[in-house]
Amino acid sequence: MMMIPRIKNEFDLLGEMFADPFFTEHESKIMKTDIKEKTDKYLIGIELPGYQKENIKIDVEDGYLTVHAEINSDNEEKEEGKFVRRERYVGSCSRSFYVGNEVKSEDIKASFKNGILKIEVPKKEYKKELPEKKYIQIED
Repeated sequence: MMMIPRIKNEFDLLGEMFADPFFTEHESKIMKTDIKEKTDKYLIGIELPGYQKENIKIDVEDGYLTVHAEINSDNEEKEEGKFVRRERYVGSCSRSFYVGNEVKSEDIKASFKNGILKIEVPKKEYKKELPEKKYIQIED
């Protein structure tokens, strides 16, 4: 049986590599985040290029700070033609961080500029006591 080589078109550069599931589903949905610890607070920076401030929501519930962001293609002008490849993400995504039950929404400050969401979360004393460690006797 003779194998016929696959003919690649000009838009197929690195196509095989980026067809891997690692690159397709998860990569576009991840909010790339930096977290810096200071003496009295945490500074969180989240990349959200192409998002509008109105489409970003931040909430605190049960000790978790959650960032929800949504972007859609309805806002784009309709142009003639079809996409040969489309890699920009359209849809919604979210990311949660445990900040503790002592942190309330009024304690948190947030700003959004140039596609970067900056969040300041104060450090609060975590009041939950850990149970005493109990060791198990090892028999001979």
